[in-house]
Order: sequence, then C-alpha cells, then structure tokens
Amino acid sequence: MGKRYFPDKIVKWYADNKRSLPWRETKDPYKIWLSEIILQQTRVVQGLPYYLRFIDRYPTVMNLAAAPPDEVLRLWQGLGYYTRARNLQKCAQTIVEKHGGKFPSAYNELLTLPGIGEYTAAAIASISFSEPVAVVDGNVFRVLSRVFGIDTPINSPDGKKEFTRLANSLIDARNPAEYNQGLMEFGALLCTPKNPRCEECVFKKNCHAYANQLMDKLPVKLKGKASRKRYFYYFVFDHGDKLLMRKREEKDIWFGLFDFHLVERNKPVKPEKLLLDSSIGAWVSDAKNVTISKPYKHILTHQTIFSRFIIIKKKQKPLGIKGTHGVYNLKQVNDLPKPVLVSRFLSDHYIL
Repeated sequence: MGKRYFPDKIVKWYADNKRSLPWRETKDPYKIWLSEIILQQTRVVQGLPYYLRFIDRYPTVMNLAAAPPDEVLRLWQGLGYYTRARNLQKCAQTIVEKHGGKFPSAYNELLTLPGIGEYTAAAIASISFSEPVAVVDGNVFRVLSRVFGIDTPINSPDGKKEFTRLANSLIDARNPAEYNQGLMEFGALLCTPKNPRCEECVFKKNCHAYANQLMDKLPVKLKGKASRKRYFYYFVFDHGDKLLMRKREEKDIWFGLFDFHLVERNKPVKPEKLLLDSSIGAWVSDAKNVTISKPYKHILTHQTIFSRFIIIKKKQKPLGIKGTHGVYNLKQVNDLPKPVLVSRFLSDHYIL
C-alpha cells in the first residue's frame, strides 16, 4: 500500500459518504470544540440535540463562560461524565480571560486549556486551523488496527504511541481536516466494532483483518477493572409538594448535581430497616405515609448503582438538616441539574 493510497482513499470515501452534521459546515473552533466535547463517550444521534441546545443557549464562547454553572449542568443533564461539563465552562472562561475570547490556533497551545486533551486539540487544530496533526480515538484505533494488522493493545502506553505515530505518518498534510473527519467517520459508519461492512470497504483487498478474518479480534484491548457495586438508599422528604434535596459536593460521581438525602451501604439491605435508624427516625416521626420505590439499576463506566427511593410524606417541613440540603418547590426541582437516576425516579412517580 503506497504512502498516499490510504489517506487518498479515506478523503475520497468521506466526500462521497459523510453525514450532514452542523459542525461539519463550519470551521469555527468554538463549535468544533463544543461538538468534540459532547461527542466524547456519546454517539452522534444522542449528542446532536445537546449540541443544538448549547449553541442556541450559548452561541459564543463568551456566553458559555458567563453562564451560571448550575444552568450549564442542567443543560448537560443526561450526557453523563459531568466533569466534561465543568471543564467545558472552565475552558471557556480561560479562553475569555487569557486569550481574549479567541481559541489558540496551534495544537500545543490548545493542549494548555482545561479539559482539552490530545484528541480534542488535534481535532480543533486540524479542522479549524488546518494543522496536520492526527486525531486518534476509538474509531481511528479500530480502522488502523484492522487495516494494518496491529495487535498491540490500544489501551496500553505502547499501543497509544504506536497508533499515534502511524496516524501522524498517514495524515494528508494537504487536507488534514477532511482526512481526520473522514477517518473517524469511516470507523463510525463502515468499520464498526461489530458487524463491519467489509464487503463495501474500499480497503477490502488490502485489509489485514479481512484477509485473515480477524475483524472480531482487532483491535486488542486489555481488560479493565471489574465494575464496583454500590447500594444507594434515597430518602425523599415531601412536604406539601416541596422536596428536600441536596447538592453533591464530595469527590465522587455526580459532583455538583442535586439528589436526595442518601444512605449508602456496601451490601443490599431492606429499606424498612433503615427507617429504624436513629439518624432517620426523628425525621419520619410525623410522616403521613411512607412509600418504597421499585429497585433501580444505573450502570456507569466503572460502577453499578443499585438504588431504592423511600418517599416520606411529611406534615412538617424537614428540620435539623444543614449544609448542602435545601427545600425546593417542584419548579425549582425541575430546573436543578440532577443525575439521570433521580430524573427517572421523579418521572416514574409523576413528580415531574
């Protein structure tokens, strides 16, 4: 395979097959950056509505930098990985404060911004500023591994170096934007993780994986840690259509989002037993009724949450709870940024 064969094929395939997406119609680094942050860990079909809402609400990086943090988290709600949302605004504020509201135009400068790693910096630098630096994401790993027959684990230090070197040696310096976008699109639409469309592939005659029927073996990935199991028991104190909620401030999942008073256990327990706990008893003494929800299961990347919600209708406003707890009416609850697990419960119980 000649040096120009691979990039030329990718660029030609992309011109003929690319999806019409709003961030493909611009070189504005703000819009490119926003799309790339949203699409990390998120499929296009899920991320597109979020992108459109963010652009509508914050049309410029200055608008995003000045937005209330809770509003940004609320708009992000449902995408998960909330650190991305916090870094999104932190990055916007850095661009406004240190760069006058303009994105740096070079890859190495972009890397200095909060929340921008090698992949995102390469995407912005190549698409917005035509710098010939290769993007390397899951789609790129998969295509290069299969076509060139590389079995070095993609999530190992050696693998990352090997694939990055290869990607940069292949990039079309004349047209890095179309090449990078084309390679990612090729992996997303044709060279998919399961059931790749090999019969339609422009590299069918040159692909190592196809020639050796290794599509399901490449790329190689080292096994990660087993998922951690956690057991959450939420106490939902309801007083006259007002709910007691708290803002999560510990260094844990969902930092900055709002949920209910939480009791966590390291193994399953009967919710009824928790009502007898001395720390809870005083709060339920005037309860009009107590309802226990169905079990909920919420899967995150490295942990699985098993949860029950204990709904306590109170005659009096909950007292004796300080710090991050507060009482909110339903309109306020609707506007608060919340974990998807909590939103599911509120919807299921017709509270919101």
